[in-house]
Amino acid sequence: MLLFAGLGNPGAKYARNRHNIGFMALDAIASREGASWRAKFQGEIAEIRFGSRKVVLLKPATFMNLSGQSVGEAARFYGIAAEEVTVFHDELDLGPGRLKVKRGGGHAGHNGLRSIHSHLGADYRRVRLGIGHPGHKDRVSGYVLHDFPKADLDWVEPLIDASTRSIGHLVEGDDARFQSEVARLAPPPARLARGPAMHDAAPAPGSVSPQAQAEPQPGPGKSTVEKAELKDAPTSPFEALKGLFKR
Repeated sequence: MLLFAGLGNPGAKYARNRHNIGFMALDAIASREGASWRAKFQGEIAEIRFGSRKVVLLKPATFMNLSGQSVGEAARFYGIAAEEVTVFHDELDLGPGRLKVKRGGGHAGHNGLRSIHSHLGADYRRVRLGIGHPGHKDRVSGYVLHDFPKADLDWVEPLIDASTRSIGHLVEGDDARFQSEVARLAPPPARLARGPAMHDAAPAPGSVSPQAQAEPQPGPGKSTVEKAELKDAPTSPFEALKGLFKR
């Protein structure tokens, strides 16, 4: 059994954020495989199969900083070792539309990975989904918590589609083939190879409050689990993603 976790922040407010591309990837996988979400492990889970392999999909609803609570709880419940856990997350150090697979190593300051490290250690696999870097470390928090602009659909959708179509290689443990197949199906646009355009960068330091720059946290009395609206589930992997950009 494998555990695939996508990272993001729960709720419509954050649904289009760059930080939520991990959620977008998991939603696309579940939709393509016809799986339904249900509340469990301080998040939402869905179950799929590839041949004899069962894969549990997980979207933590604990907010990014506490992602490890949900991932750790699910891994312990199913008896899944860290080596059998795969985390889909946004990656600042890769240009938009690029994807890399990594096993082990540090968290590079990513708050979701930092939390998972504290619960599982460092031996899990990561699918790093490139979103580009705003150009200065002081812009990072505002940048990742900023919505993808509509223009980014020309690489976000192909990247997630290619990842979903190639997921069988990841299940089989062939990281190199998964990575190369995604690159073949969805080559990143050359114009974004070095990162986002300057007009799309996050606000300069000082132009927004420290609270707006900070990672979101669960509020008092707020549930950390939001139930899936199954009656309105999309009929294709990208109806939900496209819907986000039409709002």
